[in-house]
Amino acid sequence: MPLAKDLLNPSPEEERRKCKLKRLVQHPKSFFMDVKCPGCYKITTVFSHAQTVVLCVGCSTVLCQPTGGRARLTEVLATHWFLNTNDCTKPHKLLVSEADRTRCDHHLGIDHTLA
Repeated sequence: MPLAKDLLNPSPEEERRKCKLKRLVQHPKSFFMDVKCPGCYKITTVFSHAQTVVLCVGCSTVLCQPTGGRARLTEVLATHWFLNTNDCTKPHKLLVSEADRTRCDHHLGIDHTLA
């Protein structure tokens, strides 16, 4: 009797909803990202689930605000996203605002490269 759903090939949407321990390959949803300050253009590495306010090293501009889970980015330029410790090798730039996404989608085939 066949199973109703394929356990070895779950859909990407289903995997994204699961907690880090229930996924097919266990890995956390957190990541590090390089954030460029809009004022002085210095780059700061920020953790996605930062629990403190992250300020720019050069001009003390607020780069992200802590929330209950993920940190909310202010109007900054994220130059690179690092998923866990596996550095993403594809160069790209994302313009990030408060309502924008908080992960690197090109692993799912979505390209956000700015010219």
